[in-house]
Amino acid sequence: MHKNYFNRKYQLFFAAMLVTLTACNSPTATNSNTDTSSSNNTINSSENSPSPTDNNTNVDASRLISTQGIGDARLGMTYAELKKTLDSKTTYEVKSPFMVDFDAIAVNQDGKTLYYIIYPAVETFSNSSKIETITTENPDFVTDKGVGAGTKIKDAQAAYGKATLGYHTQNESREYVTFANQPSDISFRPLTPPGRFAGIYKSPLQEYNETDKFKQDTAIKSVSVLSRN
Repeated sequence: MHKNYFNRKYQLFFAAMLVTLTACNSPTATNSNTDTSSSNNTINSSENSPSPTDNNTNVDASRLISTQGIGDARLGMTYAELKKTLDSKTTYEVKSPFMVDFDAIAVNQDGKTLYYIIYPAVETFSNSSKIETITTENPDFVTDKGVGAGTKIKDAQAAYGKATLGYHTQNESREYVTFANQPSDISFRPLTPPGRFAGIYKSPLQEYNETDKFKQDTAIKSVSVLSRN
C-alpha cells in the first residue's frame, strides 16, 4: 500500500517539475488569485521577454547546475559515493519532513546548505541509495547560462526564453516556472510569500493553472535536477 501511494505522489511531484514538456504548447489556464498588483509591477513574458542567448557563463564544475547533477552531487551516484567525493568537513542533516511525502538530506559546508538530496518519506536513504533528485536554494550554484536561486525570472528569460508559470492543485499547489528553451530535466520554483503566487492568474480556478504574466521582481527560489530513470 505504501509503495502504491508513493508512486502516485511521486508521479504528481515530477509531473509538475517536468511541466516544460507541455506548458509551452498548452492553452493558458486561468485563476484570479485575488491579486491586485498594478500593471506596472507585472510582466507579460510574451511581450517583454528578451531574446534567448547562446552565451555560456564560465562556471566552476563544483558549482555547476546541469542535467547530470548539482556540483559534486551527480544523479545516479550512491549516497556513499557522494560522501567520498566531498570534503571531510561536509555535514549531512536529515530534514523530515522536507515537503509533503518527501524527506531530504541537507548537504552542508561552512555553515551553509549546498543542496538537498530528496527522497520519498516512506523510505530510508542509506549509503547504497542512489541519488535521483537534487534541489538547491544556494545562489552560489548556477547553470552554464548563469541562472540559479536569486536570479530574477525576467533576467532568466534572457538565457532560456519565454517564462510560463503554473501550478497543479493536486501537487500541493507548488508553483513552477518553465522557460521555453530550458533543459528538460531541470526545474525552477519562484520565490513567493506564503500562500501567494508569483504568476498573475485569471479566474476561474482550474485544477491546473498557467500564465505568462508574473510580478517583475520575482526571483527564482530553488532549482532542481531530476532523473527520469
